Amino acid sequence: MQGKGRIKAVLIAGPTASGKSALALALAEATGGTVINTDSMQVYRDLRIITARPTPNEEARVPHRLYGYCDAAVNCSAGAWVNDAAAVLGEVRTTNRLPIFAGGSGLYFKALTRGLSAVPPIPQHTRDGVRARLERDGVEALHAELAKRDPASAEKLKVRDRSRIARALEVIESTGRSLGDWHRDGLPPLLRPEQTVAVFLNPGRDELYERIDRRFSKMIDAGALDEVSALAARKLDPLLPAMKAHGIPALMRHLRDEISLDEAVETGRADTRHYAKRQFTWFRHQLPEFEWVSPADGFDRVGQMLGRTF
Repeated sequence: MQGKGRIKAVLIAGPTASGKSALALALAEATGGTVINTDSMQVYRDLRIITARPTPNEEARVPHRLYGYCDAAVNCSAGAWVNDAAAVLGEVRTTNRLPIFAGGSGLYFKALTRGLSAVPPIPQHTRDGVRARLERDGVEALHAELAKRDPASAEKLKVRDRSRIARALEVIESTGRSLGDWHRDGLPPLLRPEQTVAVFLNPGRDELYERIDRRFSKMIDAGALDEVSALAARKLDPLLPAMKAHGIPALMRHLRDEISLDEAVETGRADTRHYAKRQFTWFRHQLPEFEWVSPADGFDRVGQMLGRTF
């Protein structure tokens, strides 16, 4: 068991709808902790309902940080998030509260404990130029261009992967260096693995899929369609991360009268279930140091790992 004096943060990961936010809230109340968002979609203020962000009441019970602090028009990259997380981590430590990172974005957790590539911010005019060419010439043409300028990145990407192809071209145009070069010169981790208690919530698959389906219905009842309608009215770049949050593309198709609401809901549920499958696989292979626990046992197990009895 790790000594509680050495622990500097708790990391709670898991697939979507597995109960991460509830566990983080309970632990924060029990330990005097601060919950720090580690989910790439819950950073967007426009998406409270459709991303199942903690409610205002839950946020009032204990300090919550990095939730809903980015506009949907901004590409909040992992690099941008980790810089913000570093600042928040420093602030939380000055208050002697326990930082509790909770979310489902594996790359964010990997950045915390393994570090991240040091790609500088991409100027907006470069980003706009690449995306204009993407719309005008098509993704195949940009993949061919990438193959000439950065063959290693192009070989790793599928020809139809619009977002990653655009990203690779933005980086080489802005910096003159490939993504591979930047990945070799990374930013240091914020936390060493031995300084953390790290758990991955592992519900039964059937139970999880039922929870995903029920939660999507609750989102609709809570006003998710109005939230997506307000987002659609902004006419943002469809390549922005916020525009691709699970459920949003299907609900936007419904708002354009392309599919029924029932079809949009089922598509959103299916997309979310597929994402959950990918989360299981990603964490198993990329962050094997996380201990997999059932949601029902998560509170007690984290207490044991911290050396505390609640």
